[in-house]
Amino acid sequence: QVQLVESGGGLVQPGGTLRLSCAASTAIIGIHTMAWYRQAPAHERELVAQTWNDGTTTYADSVKGRFTISRGNAKNTVYLQMNNLKPEDTAVYYCRITVVLTDYWGQGTQVTVSS
Repeated sequence: QVQLVESGGGLVQPGGTLRLSCAASTAIIGIHTMAWYRQAPAHERELVAQTWNDGTTTYADSVKGRFTISRGNAKNTVYLQMNNLKPEDTAVYYCRITVVLTDYWGQGTQVTVSS
């Protein structure tokens, strides 16, 4: 059983910066993926960024060049650095880790971008 806790969300102005953190209850090793999703009101949940155990990263076109997904040194944390935030980035952001074909989800953290 892996539990995930997100943090770092909040209210920022357009052009601002946030860093989201996702802490797992145990170290994540072996073959796995870590990802950030978001869901805005009246929208489907979408994949924002993903990283694999080999270091490969992918991003949604809408966030390329602005967001960066990374791993913490302890290997139980994944971050999402969010730069130059836009109002359309407003959503609940969820951390997801997949290990041995099982998905684990955090409860989400609210990001609101507004002037």
